[in-house]
Amino acid sequence: MKKQALYLLFCLLSQVLFAQIKPLANAHAHNDYEHTRPLFDALEQGFTSVEADVYLVNGELYVSHNPPKELDTKRTLKELYLNPLQKIVKKNNGKVYAVYTGIFYLMIDFKTSANETYELLNEQLTKYPELQNNSHFVIFISGNRPIEKIRTDKSAKVGLDGRPADLGLNIPVSQMPVISDSFTNICKWNGKGEIPETERQKLISLSQKVHAEGKKLRLWASPDDANAWKVLMDVGVDMVNTDKLADLRKFLEKYQPAHN
Repeated sequence: MKKQALYLLFCLLSQVLFAQIKPLANAHAHNDYEHTRPLFDALEQGFTSVEADVYLVNGELYVSHNPPKELDTKRTLKELYLNPLQKIVKKNNGKVYAVYTGIFYLMIDFKTSANETYELLNEQLTKYPELQNNSHFVIFISGNRPIEKIRTDKSAKVGLDGRPADLGLNIPVSQMPVISDSFTNICKWNGKGEIPETERQKLISLSQKVHAEGKKLRLWASPDDANAWKVLMDVGVDMVNTDKLADLRKFLEKYQPAHN
């Protein structure tokens, strides 16, 4: 009874807090599950995209950066993400943030067999109707991607995390909402000082190609500080990858676009 009361109090406080939050369209929580309170730490900072790595073990999807040594039922995809997100979305009439008309993204990085992991996820998602066919909520798959299965499944509940090589192949946004790559594959700037113009133009070129297809751009392994965040925003990166939730929020709230 006491645990239930504490949980209800936490939910109530969270709802009050979320109502005061300004959602950040460009904020992506890298390895979100490594924070003290997976999902909720990011939500309290206004993030609109979170990332969860999953392993298929003994018929369940466990959230972990490395193969889990202990199978903790509190660290499953359902417990950390699907259950709370369904409750939030149901309460907010289809949205994660009641005041946000954009899309909230859940990126699931498959660390185990693409097809087997996808089949189990697909099965699990049938129990989460609020997270499907929702114009304000999108799940997309990275890592070991079941590309053919998703592309040929007309009733697919999730999309794919694309790569620059996927541009120009006429893949619809519904199947591939995001294009991602390692920052170091595109740009050799280390984040210190001013970015060389040649490197800046590489980022702009990729951004323009991605946006021409109506997709979002995400770069992982990018320098994680305000100097780099400004460059990423200025060149048109849509999902700024970070481990520093509060710092990125403060930056984005004050960010002013460069006049090119």
